[in-house]
Amino acid sequence: MRYLQDDASISWRKRKKHFFILSHSGKPIYSRYGDEHKLAGFSATLQAIISFVENGGDRVKLVRAGKHQVVFLVKGPIYLVCISCTEEPYESLRGQLELIYGQMILILTKSVNRCFEKNPKFDMTPLLGGTDVVFSSLIHSFSWNPATFLHAYTCLPLGYATRQAAGAVLQDVADSGVLFAILMCKHKVVSLVGAQKASLHPDDMLLLANFVMSSESFRTSENFSPICLPRYNPMAFLYAYVHYLDVETYLMLLTTSSDAFYHLKDCRMRIETVLLKSNVLSEVQRSMLDGGMRVEDLPIDPLPRSGSLLPRLGQGRPVTDSQESLKEAYAGIGGPAGLWHFIYRSIYLDQYVASEFSPPFNTLRQQKRLYRAYQKMYASMHDKGIGAHKTQFRRDEHYVLLCWVTQDFELYAAFDPLADKASAIKTCNRVCQWVKDVENEIFLLGASPFSW
Repeated sequence: MRYLQDDASISWRKRKKHFFILSHSGKPIYSRYGDEHKLAGFSATLQAIISFVENGGDRVKLVRAGKHQVVFLVKGPIYLVCISCTEEPYESLRGQLELIYGQMILILTKSVNRCFEKNPKFDMTPLLGGTDVVFSSLIHSFSWNPATFLHAYTCLPLGYATRQAAGAVLQDVADSGVLFAILMCKHKVVSLVGAQKASLHPDDMLLLANFVMSSESFRTSENFSPICLPRYNPMAFLYAYVHYLDVETYLMLLTTSSDAFYHLKDCRMRIETVLLKSNVLSEVQRSMLDGGMRVEDLPIDPLPRSGSLLPRLGQGRPVTDSQESLKEAYAGIGGPAGLWHFIYRSIYLDQYVASEFSPPFNTLRQQKRLYRAYQKMYASMHDKGIGAHKTQFRRDEHYVLLCWVTQDFELYAAFDPLADKASAIKTCNRVCQWVKDVENEIFLLGASPFSW
């Protein structure tokens, strides 16, 4: 169906969000909808707009046309464009274009620029042959995966001893010449180990996991593939050994050596044996079935543990231990005037945890709406133009949103639209305490913070 559409077809024009990659000569490279070749004229128009502004000594970033935003990102000889009427903030759409460019670099490396230097009309599409599904999968994740705007990764909830056992065997391998050893379950990290002084950016993790999960060939056999990590070194290929240990769990071993396949195969067999013997894989499967944190399970004790140094939202007003305040604290978790969902991001760890979707977020449409609301909140909290905020409280017909940013963490929480501010603040304090109490199970601790 995608290939029957071009810029003249009504169905193509009705799409709410388009993404395009084109070369600086106006040659189409990728389009989310429609056939790239049928969109050659449209690509030439986009290229003309960029060139016209650049010839005037400026750079085009954003064009508004009615309900539509046209966002441009120029990366040397590669132009990326998003046309959207989804009301997402400019910063979010630009960030999505950055990730699409990163996904392209992961497949080709930045040295593809040299091809354009030699031949400005170079046709890049054959180099990306068969990767449409990778880009489509990444674009789909812009509607459901918080990692795409938080720049953090999430872990599969696991007992501390289980995660330590997985980390120990990966560390053995990292000491034998492997740059990164990563055990994943879908898009969640089970364990991750890097060689000394090697750091892995969360965006690279996102792009790598998307590449593996959306490529069918990785599922059917063990694979050894050249890949580039844009934030690690955009100019050079690494080599990734990928093997699925079960339907959802896969191991990625990254190295700089192009002839390390048999060494990595041996490493994988050793790792797999240990993971099976120590029941790590069965614990991973159990965790996938159990799911993560649920707002209904938020502990009812509103008092911080003794010696807790957690910051308190709401000017640090003390909570009394009276029966009345306890009743207030229990009120309606996941119910009327209660907490519906939250995302907690650890700034030091570059990791986040999101609660499972509970009623009323029963449909994909409701989940997507909440995701977009968080996205807007994140953009406004990090708006460099007006300066970063510490807290924000918003109420609309769908929910109350409360955001709190400290030097250690960011918390985004959604409440029933009738929730009052005081109880929402109390509940947020309890969520932070809860996360602190179970951090051994929900975060990968002990990993060196990934600075970049």
